[in-house]
Amino acid sequence: MTRTPPRRAPETVAFPLLSVRWERLAMVHWRYEAEAVQRLLPKGLLVDRFEDRAWVSLTPFVMSSVRGLGVVPLPPAPFPETNLRTYVRLPDGRSGLWFFSLDVTAPYLWGGQALGVRYRPADLVVRERGTDTFYAGRRRGAEGVGYRLRIRAGGLVEETSPLDEWLTSRWVAFSRSAGLLWRTPVHHEPWTLGRGTVGELEQTLTRSAGLPDPEPPSLVHVSPGVGPVRLGPPRPVR
Repeated sequence: MTRTPPRRAPETVAFPLLSVRWERLAMVHWRYEAEAVQRLLPKGLLVDRFEDRAWVSLTPFVMSSVRGLGVVPLPPAPFPETNLRTYVRLPDGRSGLWFFSLDVTAPYLWGGQALGVRYRPADLVVRERGTDTFYAGRRRGAEGVGYRLRIRAGGLVEETSPLDEWLTSRWVAFSRSAGLLWRTPVHHEPWTLGRGTVGELEQTLTRSAGLPDPEPPSLVHVSPGVGPVRLGPPRPVR
């Protein structure tokens, strides 16, 4: 039986390590065989499933209003980020996200690699034209790793489905470093979601992560943004 995460963050982040706003966001979702994803996860994490399938999502967006400790402005901003993520849980059922990669342009985020967060330096572009948004990225120092994506925004989702909520209501990001599994709490208001359609998509991020090439996307979300997003300090999973 699929367990849907709570629609609102269950954990308050009173003292954020980072406070941001996420804008002009797209989520391109693919179904995967669970075994293909599980073999890429660290010890201690299980692939989460919706109707017995794993999901992987390409998520480009723009970061703005970035503040260290919730109060100190951190330039440059705004700037793009693109992540490739999947949906996981602990053996006790607590759910969250595992990031195969987080491509960013801001150098200070690369320091997250010390805690096993897979930040990668990249050159990224986000451009809007009418109802279309064009995203593109090229990872530095990794020949041939990148993507091009054009999304056309549709109407707002008036009533979210169980799958919409399962994919977008995730309140913990996991990482692994120094032999430990870490959890970073995330707090923000629920997403304002719209539907989207893919006009163009070329990408090698899934292959770079060790995943098989996906079928055409099963679902696309867009959102004008959410914030403030409060990320708490990482803590080891016990």
